[in-house]
Amino acid sequence: MASLGYRALRPFLRLVSPETAHRLAIGALKTGLLRGRRELDDAILASRVWGLDFPNPVGLAAGFDKDAEVMAPILALGFGFVEAGTVTPQPQPGNPRPRLFRLDEDEAVINRFGFNSRGLGPFVERLRQWRAGGAAGIVGANVGKNRETQNAPADYVAGIEAVCGSADYLVCNVSSPNTPGLRSLQARAPIADLLQRALDARQRCAQNAARPPPLLAKVGPDLDEVQMRDIAEVALASGVDGLIVGNTTVTRPEGLHSRHAGETGGLSGRPLLSPSTACLAQMYRLTAGRLPIIGCGGIASGADAYAKIRAGASLVQLYSALVFHGPGLVSAIKRDLAQLLRADGFRSVAEAVGADYRKP
Repeated sequence: MASLGYRALRPFLRLVSPETAHRLAIGALKTGLLRGRRELDDAILASRVWGLDFPNPVGLAAGFDKDAEVMAPILALGFGFVEAGTVTPQPQPGNPRPRLFRLDEDEAVINRFGFNSRGLGPFVERLRQWRAGGAAGIVGANVGKNRETQNAPADYVAGIEAVCGSADYLVCNVSSPNTPGLRSLQARAPIADLLQRALDARQRCAQNAARPPPLLAKVGPDLDEVQMRDIAEVALASGVDGLIVGNTTVTRPEGLHSRHAGETGGLSGRPLLSPSTACLAQMYRLTAGRLPIIGCGGIASGADAYAKIRAGASLVQLYSALVFHGPGLVSAIKRDLAQLLRADGFRSVAEAVGADYRKP
């Protein structure tokens, strides 16, 4: 349950630039001004995926805690897991400001950060300290490439090697629209090469571990049918453990009202729900449910999360909706999701995964 700190903080956050508001939120989590009191989750929400026990399937997507600064406070807000990053091997400032825009009328966000990152050094040290302190909770690490890197797989290998021993799961982000050329890695040959090299790196690092951390690829919602089929076939053949569908979109759905709708960058938030869920459902069909999928994009309610699960998501992630609804949204989503599961006769999240695909 989120503390009352957000209610006092919200009016001020609305007065400053979106990027400043983000840094203030990180600071509030660090200092305890914004905090939660962890409550026991409804048993129906417990999910076991990749041998990991998630207290609930609602996670915080990558992009908020880019530098692994506030993992414990985020988990205390009620999230079932948190994904830190995207982190690049070397520090980089990202794109020039302004690069983050609130579309208030549309409950949406456009960003063109460009993988701003303090680099693997401090990221990994924070992960190690957090893990050494015996902190409970599931934390994933999302890795990407530096803007100027020509050998993209080498950057992903460096990221995997650095975080492998400290993260519960690993993600190769190949779908951000804000790093030139990155999304071309989703083509069949490049993603096959990248995933194989990433899997080899994970195996080298985890050879003494009882179970290596699962490795996922994060793909975007703007894929056509051929691209989705290629990714599904490569993912199944490679041995990768799962997919995240999707990322932000470069498309602009009709009906956006904000004056910022024309800004360059990736769009997230409510307008992304329908296209990202359609992409998720198609990827679930193409993989025949053989790969766990994390559904991401546009979730702002328990009904949204349930739609992703019925479309094929084993877990879900959100981020942008917090900008408009605050951290109390997490508890509301979990409560409503549990009610929806029971109303349809499901005894667990796992039973509902892909239910729309299985309809007669």
